[in-house]
Amino acid sequence: MSGIVNHLVRRGFEVTQQHIQKGDQKDAVTLQLPKWGIVTLWATVLTYLLITFAVRYTFGTLVATLAMVETPTATTIVRTPPTDDKEDPDAPLPSASEKEPLVEQELLLVKQAPITSKFRTTIKHLRARAGPFSRFRGLRVALVYNFLHFVILELLMAVSGRAFEPLCFVVATVFLARMDALWTHVVISEPSTQHWYQRKVTGKQWKKLLGPTAAYAIAEQVAIQMPVTLFRAFGQPSIRHISPQAEARVILTQLGLVSIVGLFSLIFILFPAAVMLRRVQASMLPEHDESIVPFDRTFGGKVVPEILGGTGMISMVEAWRTFDWNSRIRLMGVYAKTAAIQAAVTVLFAFIVLGELQVMVGDEIMRMLEKAQKGT
Repeated sequence: MSGIVNHLVRRGFEVTQQHIQKGDQKDAVTLQLPKWGIVTLWATVLTYLLITFAVRYTFGTLVATLAMVETPTATTIVRTPPTDDKEDPDAPLPSASEKEPLVEQELLLVKQAPITSKFRTTIKHLRARAGPFSRFRGLRVALVYNFLHFVILELLMAVSGRAFEPLCFVVATVFLARMDALWTHVVISEPSTQHWYQRKVTGKQWKKLLGPTAAYAIAEQVAIQMPVTLFRAFGQPSIRHISPQAEARVILTQLGLVSIVGLFSLIFILFPAAVMLRRVQASMLPEHDESIVPFDRTFGGKVVPEILGGTGMISMVEAWRTFDWNSRIRLMGVYAKTAAIQAAVTVLFAFIVLGELQVMVGDEIMRMLEKAQKGT
């Protein structure tokens, strides 16, 4: 999606320049920022990136993974109907034939709300179980994984060329499938006395993870390449003598269509693939590791241990089938709330940057925005 954003920003900047410079050149606005202003802007951008990264990792990755594997639980309550306590205490005891039948007890099954149904309850649960920094569980593994993935991807593209980037991405992801599964195990399990590099995913398990990992990597590339390819296919507006305002409308329309295609690919292609991969990885959690959220290791009896002649893991199809609609909707809610938080943070920092620019250059920034809007 970065290609879409970069292209949109570049075209938007070009259109803005056309708006500003359409009139006399003497009316063109040039911003001269002081050194302290540049430092302030960089600090603001860095703060924004750190906050958005924390939001995406904690809620969009960590909490989402817990929501993928959590099994809703229920509490059984035994209820005994009240008896008649107004009997005479001095009355003789009834004979065996006169005794009343035993009182029947009622069993009530009360379903508990999943821990991951709310961000607040999830973070509170993680803090109670794993400490104050539990919202960044597995971060070290994630950083090492992403670094190795970047290095392997660059090496593969250096040999094959940029044209094969999607294929190289799939190969790098499959190669690091063991470390990705290790991250899942670290995140979904109780705190361990072992360091993350001491916990292992065996080579035999890696072979079993090849299919689900490859399917996820391919789905991720399809979800990225579909909107990017569509946006590139639109190209530049072919209408001659088109006004900057009309060009902006064309670009916004194209962006809307690309967003619809991107949303479709995320929901119907990437979403199921991600759920299947995480649940398959979770089914391989070692027996000595306790899960940090309620988790049915048998997936409703679908997982047969290797000692009994089974594979010791759940299949991709069963991983999706056992993830019921309530869980799917809850996971969708996690992603939607994460996106809303990121959007709110982006809008907030946009106003902060605008305010900083106004302090640095005065009303020049407002005049530039007015010229860009009016096209004068």
